[in-house]
Amino acid sequence: MFPRSTPPVSPAYLRRVPSPIGRLEVGSDGTSITSLSIERAGALPFDDVPEKSTDVLERAAAQLSEYFAGERHDFDLPISTGGTEFQRSVWAELAALQWGEVATYGEIGLATGRPTAGRAVGGAVGANPIPIIVPCHRVLATNKKITGYSGGNGIPTKVWLLDHEGIEHTA
Repeated sequence: MFPRSTPPVSPAYLRRVPSPIGRLEVGSDGTSITSLSIERAGALPFDDVPEKSTDVLERAAAQLSEYFAGERHDFDLPISTGGTEFQRSVWAELAALQWGEVATYGEIGLATGRPTAGRAVGGAVGANPIPIIVPCHRVLATNKKITGYSGGNGIPTKVWLLDHEGIEHTA
């Protein structure tokens, strides 16, 4: 269901949050948000792990609920993403995108100093460990086409998020 080369490591703290796109599973190291998974086919990566919350997860749950209600347009949470230097530079560009704002893969490549790295940018966007909070759904092809989405149920999940923010797109 969640293909990986190695089994995922359960986060130290875990909180599940209901949402219009399915249940969300938010992970934390106790200080920062480290992961967010969107339910796919009725399952989450750590469904068998009991919830163990912490202050940062309670704040994340509240902010996510506000986002889905249309009352919050940005997140104010500490995050820790891991990843390579290139991935972190891409994720920083994603985090800078505001509600309703869109970027292309090429624009992100240019901003990270790799203007011809569209495929690598796409890989980094797809590897974002904290979707929604780090808004990878706001990246489209130059023609506003959705080229894919690795969260939740894929493209339908991305369409919902884009529509929620009023972002013009083509599927």
